[in-house]
Amino acid sequence: MKLISAAILAASVSSLATIAHAEIFTIQTSFNAGDFSTQYLTETWLPKIAEMTEGRVEIQLTPNGSVVPARETPDAVAAGVLDGDFTSVNYFAGLEPAYAIMGDLISGYDTPEQMLAFCKDGGGEAVMQKAADAVTGGEVHVIACGPYSREALPARVPIRTFEDLAGKKIRSPEGLAAAVFKAAGASPLSIPFSEVYGALEKGIVDAADASAYVNNDATGLHDVAPYPLYPGIHSMPSMQFTLNTEKWDSLSEADQTALRDWWYEAMFAMAAEVTKKDTELAARDTAGEKIEVIDWAQADRDKLRKVARQQWEDYARKSDLAKEALDAHIAYMTEIGLFGN
Repeated sequence: MKLISAAILAASVSSLATIAHAEIFTIQTSFNAGDFSTQYLTETWLPKIAEMTEGRVEIQLTPNGSVVPARETPDAVAAGVLDGDFTSVNYFAGLEPAYAIMGDLISGYDTPEQMLAFCKDGGGEAVMQKAADAVTGGEVHVIACGPYSREALPARVPIRTFEDLAGKKIRSPEGLAAAVFKAAGASPLSIPFSEVYGALEKGIVDAADASAYVNNDATGLHDVAPYPLYPGIHSMPSMQFTLNTEKWDSLSEADQTALRDWWYEAMFAMAAEVTKKDTELAARDTAGEKIEVIDWAQADRDKLRKVARQQWEDYARKSDLAKEALDAHIAYMTEIGLFGN
């Protein structure tokens, strides 16, 4: 009995030691604190990291702008102010044009899963790493990348057709999304994500590139923008998951693999869950009286796609890496039957 008790005590001490020595990484996201995405990851997926690394690694997610503005996360990670980030790379388009191509190839992919697969298996990660190296000198390691949703477009006025975009003031991140809205006749404005609600409420913008329908619902955007466009016409933003290179190199190969596997498993699962939630909420709102869910006709979507594709080509001319990013996208889309030669 004493031997058994001693063994149990030793195991307990070993477990406590493992927990005590867990590496806790602070990762800033571009999600708001009240987003469905934040809650889903925190409740469902963060605990799995400890399981997959046997308690050696934990992640603490912080909301958008909690430490630095979203556009400054690459420098913050490189400097060690943040351990890593989980951010929409559209914020970095002003740092390197390739981020515009990698961040959101507007009208390119039909589903988030397709673009996740591009990052995971189609060369997307390698291009994203080159972009990170270009702006941080190799101090940031890209673990994974890809989107989790096809965004809706909350609007305070009806935008029922492609032509209705003309003259509308639309909150948009810098880069390709802004270029597409401008080419379509709208007036894009760069406003921090945290200020979207107020900008819609006050009429500073008519519509906003914000987030998935479920996130917009959770943060109350439809209270001030009761004409959401869904399914979205404009955006499927790609996230990046990074760590400071020195911190990444300090991990074992097993834990590095576990973190990458964890992220893709979480994102594929979240993409499926967000699609389910979006569909349910849009159906609920369509049946109600306070919100008009607008679903563009295919002809209007095709008009915007034509405008968007011209902007792809224009942005690809801005740097050699942007051209490499677009070539990688087109090669993969051709491979899976989305884009012709």
